[in-house]
Amino acid sequence: MQLAAIQNLARYWTNEYDWRRCESRLNALPQFKTEIDGLDIHFIHVESAHKNALPLIMTHGWPGSVVELLETIGPLTDPTAHGGGAEDAFHLVLPSIPGYGFSDEPSELGWGPIRIGQAWAELMRRLGYTRYVAQGGDVGSQVTDAMGRLALDGLIGIHTNLLTPALGDAEALSESPPSTEERAALDALAEFQATGNGYFVEQATRPETIGYALLDSPIALAAWMIDHDTDSYQKIARGFVDGQPSGNLTREHIVDNITLYWLTSTGASAARSYWEEGQENARAAGQAPTPVSIPVGFTTFPGEIWRTPRSWVEKAYPNVVYFNEVDKGGHFAAWEEPGLFSEELRAAFRPLR
Repeated sequence: MQLAAIQNLARYWTNEYDWRRCESRLNALPQFKTEIDGLDIHFIHVESAHKNALPLIMTHGWPGSVVELLETIGPLTDPTAHGGGAEDAFHLVLPSIPGYGFSDEPSELGWGPIRIGQAWAELMRRLGYTRYVAQGGDVGSQVTDAMGRLALDGLIGIHTNLLTPALGDAEALSESPPSTEERAALDALAEFQATGNGYFVEQATRPETIGYALLDSPIALAAWMIDHDTDSYQKIARGFVDGQPSGNLTREHIVDNITLYWLTSTGASAARSYWEEGQENARAAGQAPTPVSIPVGFTTFPGEIWRTPRSWVEKAYPNVVYFNEVDKGGHFAAWEEPGLFSEELRAAFRPLR
């Protein structure tokens, strides 16, 4: 995190930013809480006015929240007002992961992607959705991947924009020798693991240690959250240093998300979700993962940590019904390019309607 960027962020947050605008925006949406497995789960539920809309549950990531998905609500639930047709409409469910934002903070162990995925299935059941699809990026991709492997009643397809299985063993997904595309992806992943995943290691091994700083200092929280991957950091920093945001990654929207973490004191509990994921993976070590038999859609965004080759997606998921490479957007695709992201979901899930 560079000094000029964090100084400008602090200056903006102190002198110009107005949380009440974000608060009003959230309060204009249908928000709810329901107790699942001992925790109050917060979620936004926007029903489409279009007949035969397809229910969709989308899971945010870290260091995101439901804030990163807000700009997709209009295009997904009301496509006719955003360049799509009524046949592309979704009923949209946006839950907050336990320990993030307005959902309860877990007080017991075991809240990894599998348990969260099971909770999401219960949430959709309570909402009366017997046939639905799921989407996720970043941590949300891990939850969505887990949902696909759980053979959940009613789940008919998933879409992700981060290939979660590659985080476990990208080499196993490659040909021998790797193709040019695969070699580039392997090199990018190795570079990230060597120079860019400090946050991942710290949160997966010492979440409480970094958590004390995240609960004590708003500037520590902001700096930690903004320094994710190189592409995302550079785009976010530009908004504060040069005043040139990338897509929807504006100063206001970035600080909306940071403020949500600060006001709910969820910096440490969100960090702990990485430790939970590690524990879940350790318990599954040596076991072949359950295959995903339902249809899978995948979109590669150019600014992602690595460009995912189609060969990797098809090896990870035997039933790929949609794959596309787009020309803009990065790791936080729904946040940065909500219009393009929404178009991708319409296309990916169109065959399942």
